[in-house]
Amino acid sequence: MVFPNTPSQASHTFLHCQVATAGEALMDMIEDEQGRLLPCAGGAVYNLTRALGLQGMGTLYLNPLSADRYGRLLAARIHDAGVALAHPEPVPQPTSLAVVGLDAHGKASYSFYREGVADRQVSADGLHLACQQAHGLQVVATGCLALVADDSAVYLPWLKGQRAAGRLVVVDANLRPAIVSDMAAYRASVLAALAQAHLVKASDDDLALLALPGATPLDKARHLLTLTPATWAALTLGAEGAVLLHRDGRAWHARETMPVVVADTVGAGDCFLAGLLVALLACESVQHSPTALALSDAEVAHVLAHAVASASLCVQQVGCVPPDLPTVRQRVATAPARVHPC
Repeated sequence: MVFPNTPSQASHTFLHCQVATAGEALMDMIEDEQGRLLPCAGGAVYNLTRALGLQGMGTLYLNPLSADRYGRLLAARIHDAGVALAHPEPVPQPTSLAVVGLDAHGKASYSFYREGVADRQVSADGLHLACQQAHGLQVVATGCLALVADDSAVYLPWLKGQRAAGRLVVVDANLRPAIVSDMAAYRASVLAALAQAHLVKASDDDLALLALPGATPLDKARHLLTLTPATWAALTLGAEGAVLLHRDGRAWHARETMPVVVADTVGAGDCFLAGLLVALLACESVQHSPTALALSDAEVAHVLAHAVASASLCVQQVGCVPPDLPTVRQRVATAPARVHPC
């Protein structure tokens, strides 16, 4: 395994980025025990972007950020993670907001404020151009709010173009039904994006919202693979761990062997996906042919353990606080998840 550089060594020029991410950047307004709203930098794609940068992956964020106070905070956090901005100059539109409620187990629910906001000031042509200028770009990733039907005219042509250009396409379903009024159109838009992916990620909740057939989340995930050309599907199961499935029917389940004290689950799936991609791109076979995604059993076990550790470290803090690469490596070395075929 060859891991990327640490964030302090990462280039801030987007001419040398391995991964480009596109999608929402917003402020999570998280309710505390006294009912007060605590602002935390967030948004699934933004969380993924920061998590990649903090684990040393050369990463380019494609969406613009606002000139307002929250936008400058988002820009500072992304800069500190070693991530390059395709739009370094801020735009006048306001920052998106998400009001986050937590249940007794720390599981998050969301309501969104997304009209006329900064991160939606993008076009398919603009995304294509930025990717063309990113020399060495191997992977593009998106998901969550970028998959709503209203924005499919932006992101779907971009995904199709990036797949045609030979880049590894990663799509995280990460459904947020609170943002839409037409669930059928939302499902269709999500599935259209997943149909461009080499690697798809979904949670058990996502699969239920997509109304896929199957008695268990694993059955639903297997069905999802039949609806896409993807080689792999990553299925997250909350406290039950995660599964990585190959379209040929093979699957591996990973679960923590040590207790994890959960503060909240905000950003857990995003950090999981970042860890998965960092470990995946460190595999020698993937470095030689990224879109083939040919992994040995040992590589699958390592990739899953790294991804699960990344998520477990996140959930132990309030809001999305992605771990850096040394911290993830330390957890994998001292308390690795148990991985086995399923």
